[in-house]
Order: sequence, then structure tokens, then C-alpha cells
Amino acid sequence: MKIAIACDHAGFKYKEQIKTVLIEKGHQVKDFGTYSTDCCDYPDYIRPAAEAVAAGKFERGIVLCGTGNSGAMVANKLVGIRCAVCWDLRSARFSRENNDANMLALGERMTSIYEALEIVDLWLNAPFAGGRHQHRLDKMENN
Repeated sequence: MKIAIACDHAGFKYKEQIKTVLIEKGHQVKDFGTYSTDCCDYPDYIRPAAEAVAAGKFERGIVLCGTGNSGAMVANKLVGIRCAVCWDLRSARFSRENNDANMLALGERMTSIYEALEIVDLWLNAPFAGGRHQHRLDKMENN
């Protein structure tokens, strides 16, 4: 799978670990930054990753910050992006099954790296259920 990944300084450590695991599992990953723990502005890195997913250059995107909220807010400003903040396996599963989330936002300050890696794995592998959920997504895209 082609995956865009980005973070701010508060998500850098997890981004690096998640990126390594994704590459080891055979995914194609493009890192949109940031590239250190130096203080930075999250839109500078997360928006380009979200734009690439919205343009269809990547199948999915993963963004990280301290809570996941900032990353999701930036990504969700773009048409065609459905970025879900997930702090546990249940929210990750439902974000895919019910909402066909194409981006995942994680908070480095909210979960352990072990939990974050479990969330990423489940989220990447959970299918969209379709059916009644597709109708709802269509309404969301057309409003």
C-alpha cells in the first residue's frame, strides 16, 4: 500500500518508528516531515501529506502530533479526506468499517508506541463495510 506519513515535533518519535515498521511490512511510504523534534507548525507538514492523499497519489495517510486532534483538523479541511483520530483499537476499526477513513491521526502523548502500532496495523487491514455506510459518506461528500 502507498502511505503518506507526516507529523509535527510532538509526533516525530512515533512517526519514525511507525514508518520503519510500515516499510518492513512492504508498504511504500513517503515521509512529508517533520524530520526532528524541533518545534514546528503542524500544518506545514500535515497539509501536504493530506493533499497527496486527496489527489490520489497515496491510498492512505497517517499523521501524528501530541493528541492527534491538530493533525486531523488540518487534514479534514480538504475535500475527499476522512481523517479519524484514533486512541484505541475500537475507534480505529470503526473509522475504517463505518467511515472508510483514508487518514489516521495519532497522538504520541495519548498512547504507548505499542498501542499506536497495533492501531496502525488494524486500521490498515480493516475493510470498509459499505452498505448503509456508503450512503452516509455520499451525503457527507455532497454537503
